[in-house]
Amino acid sequence: MLGAIEFGAGMKTATPFRLTLLIPGGLALLAGLDSALLLLGLPAPLTTNRLADIHGPLMVFAFLGTLIALERAVAHGAWWAYLAPAALGAGGLAALSPFPLLVAQGLIMVGFGLQVAIYRSVWRRQQQIYLAIQTLGAASALGGALLWLAGVPVPQLVPWMAAYLILTIAGERVELSRLARTSQRPEQHAFWIALVIFAAPALALISAQWGQIVLGLGLLGLVAWLWTHDIARGTIRSRGLPRFSAACLLAGYGWLAGAAALWILRAPILEGRIYDATLHSVFLGFVMSMIFAHAAIILPAVIRKPLPYRAVFWVPAALLHASLILRVLVGDSRDIAWAVSWGGALNIAAVLLFIGCAVFSSATASRAKPGGASSAASSGGTPPAGTLPGAIPLAKESK
Repeated sequence: MLGAIEFGAGMKTATPFRLTLLIPGGLALLAGLDSALLLLGLPAPLTTNRLADIHGPLMVFAFLGTLIALERAVAHGAWWAYLAPAALGAGGLAALSPFPLLVAQGLIMVGFGLQVAIYRSVWRRQQQIYLAIQTLGAASALGGALLWLAGVPVPQLVPWMAAYLILTIAGERVELSRLARTSQRPEQHAFWIALVIFAAPALALISAQWGQIVLGLGLLGLVAWLWTHDIARGTIRSRGLPRFSAACLLAGYGWLAGAAALWILRAPILEGRIYDATLHSVFLGFVMSMIFAHAAIILPAVIRKPLPYRAVFWVPAALLHASLILRVLVGDSRDIAWAVSWGGALNIAAVLLFIGCAVFSSATASRAKPGGASSAASSGGTPPAGTLPGAIPLAKESK
């Protein structure tokens, strides 16, 4: 596997054990979608006193953090690495429980501290620029978790949460870009861009305006780098999973560029419609697009269950971006309340529809044709088999 880190024989971990660690992250996702309904002023199945206030941390720290940390643990193979997703998942459950929020915040901080330790362990084996970029992302998550524990309001945590996910994903795209180039210079340029993105959240603590401007400039630089070097520009002309993944990736880069422009032109952004537009351009338009693009690899790698690509995946992906256009370009930009509400509700529907399509595809995997478009190995626009967006390649496990 080109560009992969070899970890040797990993610990053989039973699928039920991994599912147990993944379930709290799934519950955090459902709770995060529920809290999104509350923030939109729409009826929601569950209502608690603090649910609407922890929407962002639930989605980023508890859901995506658990998902990414679990893949890291599988890749690393050491028993202690599984403590990272366990702590993050437990933090999400604690946030939904009657326990003081401090308990959840402490568990999430521990989880990200362990995730940084995983990267440190890998770095001692092999030093690579793309791995350094991913480590900066994990350090951003730890910084954000510490600030949340210290009582910093969620709007001020947004740059930290954004840097975590963006740098994690960027590191993987940098690794994959090696397939299309021979020089290391672009990779070095990507690292300097990543340093700007990493530094911006700390600067935002001193000056929210200048921190967000620097973050926006760093993100524009990253989008330009990705547009120039990412192999998705070539695989968009493929068929099946490679084309679907590339389309999700390129659309996500467009939303990230839009968010970067807003941070540059309208900083500081801490509330209002412009805040809604910026956040959801990043976390739905960019990050959720990455999840859609790599879902056919994420779950098989982590829980050893097949998830064949099917053409129906285009439906929730199209709904996600169409609903974001309604929410952001119509509702937020023109302050039209119904467009924001309908767009937000359809955002949620798109995520749930994709989950439903994935469950159906996995459940009917035995009827998939061998060697068809579902083969992740054939997808030049997706990570190598056994990776998440921005993930460390999986160890060679005993079967």
